[in-house]
Amino acid sequence: MDINVLRSIVTVVSLLIFIGIVIWAWSGRNQSSFEEAAQLPFKDD
Repeated sequence: MDINVLRSIVTVVSLLIFIGIVIWAWSGRNQSSFEEAAQLPFKDD
């Protein structure tokens, strides 16, 4: 296996992981938990 093939594989896998994280972050079912986490600094104890 050539080093360039290994680099290509790592690049493709990294891109797929990045796309997966973006899809997870923008999915509608996580919106309520993200909104709650965004308000944590503003809540009084």
